[in-house]
Amino acid sequence: MHNLFQRTIRDSVSCTGIGLHTGEMVKLTLRPAPPDSGVTFVRTDLPGTPEIKACLENVIHTRLATTLGRNGAVVGTVEHILATLVGLGVDNVRVETDGPEIPIMDGSSGPFVYLLNSVGVKTLSAFKKFLVIRKPVSITDGDKSISVAPARELGVHYTISFDHPLLRSQHFDFQFSDAAFEREISRARTFGFQEDAEELKRNGFARGGSLANAIIIDRFRVLNQDGLRYEDEFIRHKVLDFLGDISLIGAPIIGRFQAVKSGHGLNNALLNQLIARPEAWELVEFTHPVECEARDIRVPAFSFLDAPRAAA
Repeated sequence: MHNLFQRTIRDSVSCTGIGLHTGEMVKLTLRPAPPDSGVTFVRTDLPGTPEIKACLENVIHTRLATTLGRNGAVVGTVEHILATLVGLGVDNVRVETDGPEIPIMDGSSGPFVYLLNSVGVKTLSAFKKFLVIRKPVSITDGDKSISVAPARELGVHYTISFDHPLLRSQHFDFQFSDAAFEREISRARTFGFQEDAEELKRNGFARGGSLANAIIIDRFRVLNQDGLRYEDEFIRHKVLDFLGDISLIGAPIIGRFQAVKSGHGLNNALLNQLIARPEAWELVEFTHPVECEARDIRVPAFSFLDAPRAAA
């Protein structure tokens, strides 16, 4: 029953880290928020502490990362913290940052999961609203594509393919739950090719990128001394990014996604196409599990964390 209610965090929690692209040190603070407020980013370093709601309307660009902006205030690389909130079922939170970019931490959602687990999650009195897919929607861009279709629960099937011996083709099938997110997705790090990283830095990007916060690959091998956390860590990180991107639709999605070589831009394009077709989806509030059973829908399962989780 508690899976039907909105959630926030029990207390405020902070961390400090470097921005991947700006190379600047940033302090991040997560604070509880009331029902139906959603996720809001707050630039505490700017006059008036402007707020930027995490929504499709505020996506200003998707090159290399997802960036949100409103009235001149910008916050970049939001996908990892958003994926964490999706993964742990947190609907309402204020994300305060004293810089233009969310810290990259170790390149995964793992440190953010640790932060949220350290304070615990609080169940609120309002019910969640779920975006239930009713008709298929798809978008294609050359050899890249993404689609969503009706399903009992949230699922993602992802495929990547690069002209590299380690990444010629990887597939991953993910059925959503918070336990599966923590175990299978959250620790997967962002990755890049050595020659691309050098070119990005020459052009003013990835100034904070290093082996401490990304998997770096040369023409034949992984350069990180500790190797990979998962044998297929690359595709798992793409799923992590994807979960963060789709959260910008503003409600947990019940549907089945198929993505081939997609990225932030195409993810965003599909969501906008979906919203533009109101016959393809329905916003539903379930007040009892019987209602889910009647429609053959399985809402995401979340641990009951009304107390901090002990560190492993």
